[in-house]
Amino acid sequence: MKITSVETILITVPFNSGAPSQMIAGRPRTTLDILFVRLDTDDGITGWGEAFGHSITQGTKATIDSLIAPMLIGRDASAHGVLIAELQQRLHIFGRNGPAMYGLSGVDIALWDIAGKAAGLPLYRLLGGTARTELTAYASLLRYTDPAVVARNARAAVERGYRFVKLHEIDVPQVRAGREAIGPDIALMVDTNCPWSVRDALDMARRFAPFDLFWLEEPVWPPEDHGGLAAVRRGAGVRTAAGENAHGLHDFRHLFEAGAVDVAQPSVTKIGGITEQRKILALAEAYGVTAIPHCAYFGPGMLASLHVVAAMPQETPIERLYMDLEASPFGRYTEAVDGRMAVPQGPGLGCDPDPAVLAKYRTHPPSAVTKRV
Repeated sequence: MKITSVETILITVPFNSGAPSQMIAGRPRTTLDILFVRLDTDDGITGWGEAFGHSITQGTKATIDSLIAPMLIGRDASAHGVLIAELQQRLHIFGRNGPAMYGLSGVDIALWDIAGKAAGLPLYRLLGGTARTELTAYASLLRYTDPAVVARNARAAVERGYRFVKLHEIDVPQVRAGREAIGPDIALMVDTNCPWSVRDALDMARRFAPFDLFWLEEPVWPPEDHGGLAAVRRGAGVRTAAGENAHGLHDFRHLFEAGAVDVAQPSVTKIGGITEQRKILALAEAYGVTAIPHCAYFGPGMLASLHVVAAMPQETPIERLYMDLEASPFGRYTEAVDGRMAVPQGPGLGCDPDPAVLAKYRTHPPSAVTKRV
């Protein structure tokens, strides 16, 4: 089953987050970028993947088009593990955490989609999961800064049926507003996105203590300071979560050896795809660490995460960004209803993207790296 074509498709979709525009990299964030990776094979099977992401999608797209795609043409898509291992080694010189690895993540997801379609099985069944049809979702709110907006959106999330709510705030008034809005019975998490020194993180964790956090996520800068994160975990007595910025299996091993986290969060479009994510989940189990994958996506990365979580032996919540897209490439499979998300039951990822949505929102004219084989 030879790969005959590789195409990247970048779409930009407006969204409504129920708040003024968030600033990302100095620009207002009013649209969501989704970078698709499409692999076609000579026996007619097409696989879809997603590569990270957000404001760096243009760089990831260029990396795939110019560097990774030519390596894939003519390769056997059914020799998935061998191909990914080879590419991991060949690409290491370009960085183990960045556009090359993000691009490889998208390729890996697409190869798993092909494998599921070839086997006639939904991916979570191919991964050994039971017949789960839906998962508990948690609402992952954006950073609003204004306590009134935090309270309004947190309350609205609960009214939509979410029983877990995550804030992206970094100060007490906002976190207090969130807790007061949702009441004591809803799990509240806070993701701070690496803002503090260890000393400041310890101080803020203690100030957040009255709000009964389910976990505190990435409180320490830089994210590679696993010893510092472990110090916060020990000193503040709060469950810590991290991993969306970790670079591969061995970085997670160091996190676990340092005793830095209670919750590991590998991100499928960044870490190396499903193949690497499964290794990390197994390692977390061996170390007795809870794994709850990071999932800030609405493309194939979301579907891949649904399948991976559905295949996990224990009930695990899945992250969903709290926003409403103008159009969804996967329809109902990116929506949460009463705080639950459906697991696609078709073969592979279970659903191909809507071609009308791709055509309307794509940012570049169609092009692909191809070769007759």
